[in-house]
Amino acid sequence: MTEIVAGATIDTARRTLAARLAAAGLDSPELDARLLVGHAMQLDLTGLVIHGQRQLSQEDAQRLDVLAVRRLAGEPVARILGTREFWGLELQLSADTLVPRPDTETVVELALEHLTAGGDLKRPLRIADLGTGSGAILLALLSELPRAYGVGTDISVAALETARDNAQALGLADRAGFVACSFAAALQAPFDLIVSNPPYIPSTDIEDLAIEVRAHDPRRALDGGGDGLDAYRALIPQAARLLQPGGALVVEVGVGQSGDVATLMTEAGLAADSAGVRADLGGISRAVMALKKVR
Repeated sequence: MTEIVAGATIDTARRTLAARLAAAGLDSPELDARLLVGHAMQLDLTGLVIHGQRQLSQEDAQRLDVLAVRRLAGEPVARILGTREFWGLELQLSADTLVPRPDTETVVELALEHLTAGGDLKRPLRIADLGTGSGAILLALLSELPRAYGVGTDISVAALETARDNAQALGLADRAGFVACSFAAALQAPFDLIVSNPPYIPSTDIEDLAIEVRAHDPRRALDGGGDGLDAYRALIPQAARLLQPGGALVVEVGVGQSGDVATLMTEAGLAADSAGVRADLGGISRAVMALKKVR
């Protein structure tokens, strides 16, 4: 296997690393190589282009090889970099948070679509994000809703520290609060919008997930119990209690779960219908919405 050596140019190192990643069967080897080389050399995309012919020192080559070994062992690039972009926002990660994924942006899209239809984008809103992790969904919504205030909950105090740091870094800390509890257990009504990306992987399916997920995402953020629906059974009744009339609950769901989750919403007294389902880019029903009925 070709090694990254001192004296090679940055361009050569990037191509060499991409070839190693491709040979290992990893997805997006070119992108991963660019991100890892940029991280090792502290260069953005423009810097990589401008300094492509710079030669690597011994320390540069060793540092890059350490990153390559981590990626080849299945560690996600986002974990190695310590950051991930979500909804155009750069978020810090920690061992206690999921890596935010593009699929989860469907929750943000569906929530904003609902608020837009109601003419609510610029009015004061109260939002709750149950199981907030890095704060991805909550902070994405706050970035789009200038008069909204949001609360993120999580059972992990360490995850809440990460979310709080992200809110501070994004200039949203004055409109975001964080509470340690199970879903909405410690919250008080009313809320205009409640969102969540809860654990939804059936327990027996976790070992079949890609190594990037099963070995590096926190298990309690993945494990949804025997049928993957335990979290919904807990949070949906809580949300139904906390929503004000006309308020919306929007949750992410796993493959094939949208119908079961919609049923749980209906059983909790919320109004769910097929119009409240949003598919991700792969065509999978990924976000489900229900409204609290106006009496």
